[in-house]
Amino acid sequence: MTIRERSEEIEKQILSQEACLACESRGRERAEEPCAVRTCFQRDRDRIIHCKSFRRLKYKTQVLLLPEGDHYRTRLTHTLEVSQIARTISRALRLNEDLTEAIALGHDLGHTPFGHMGEKVLDLLAKKYGLSGFHHAAQSLRVVDVLEKDGRGLNLTWEVRMGIIQHSKGQTDVRSGYELTNPSTMEAWVVRVSDSLAYINHDIDDALRAGLIDVDALEPDIMKMVSIPNSKRINGMILDVIANSSGTRIGFSAGMLSNIERLRSFLYRCVYTRANAVIEDSRVEHVLTALFEDRLKTNGGSPQEAVDMISGMTDRYALHLFKEKFIPSPWPIPKIR
Repeated sequence: MTIRERSEEIEKQILSQEACLACESRGRERAEEPCAVRTCFQRDRDRIIHCKSFRRLKYKTQVLLLPEGDHYRTRLTHTLEVSQIARTISRALRLNEDLTEAIALGHDLGHTPFGHMGEKVLDLLAKKYGLSGFHHAAQSLRVVDVLEKDGRGLNLTWEVRMGIIQHSKGQTDVRSGYELTNPSTMEAWVVRVSDSLAYINHDIDDALRAGLIDVDALEPDIMKMVSIPNSKRINGMILDVIANSSGTRIGFSAGMLSNIERLRSFLYRCVYTRANAVIEDSRVEHVLTALFEDRLKTNGGSPQEAVDMISGMTDRYALHLFKEKFIPSPWPIPKIR
């Protein structure tokens, strides 16, 4: 018996009936010899961690554009926080922690530079040039299926791929032929919930640090929730979802769900709008539109290729390329002999 086979046997013994077992995976689009040491989901996790798109998340905006402080979240640290939360919930519910981790680490690989502002601009550009639209979840699946490894993709298992595209509730324009309303596995449900828990809590933390929230002006119920230390607030949410999930349902108590929705509404109303105003949406739109249209001219007019290139950029690379292409360079001063 190999180490992998022993791990698969342990999964059968300790995981719940609702968990997705590695030995029962639907497999990969291209068949491969199984690893002697790692299960298929562990292998997927490793492929995601080592891919270029994962490393680029370090320099992609979460909320604050190119923040000066070292302690603000980026798309990479957001991904790691989602993974930690999802693994905690998955382990407590006796689900497959390896599958959960792989989905969590891959869920934002297709996100644009400049956060959700960039996603909004790229969605408008995609539609303008004949595509159905843009959503980072669909692009994340495209990254692992098509774009990584010089067009060969990562050849991930079906369960990880579906978890990646199903992690977001916000896909209304880009359907891609997949079932997006109900995640295919309990592990995918856990990642969807964990993504929300992560960004709600760490965006509040970052907004407080950046001075985007005037605590004295908050409504009493919001002030009470915002004033709770970040670790305590997020731990309470995790404990609640563990206590209120069973069978084929991942969920919260009615009271906690109400609190989460109020916090989400507060963030969109008072934090994201203000952060966008500070950054100036129009400038992000100008940069990405110029780069997009320039790419159309230089690659024969393929909107999909332009989408792939722009969405893969980091914030700093997009700004560097814009400067290189559209900002005149001063004539060098000759050296005095």
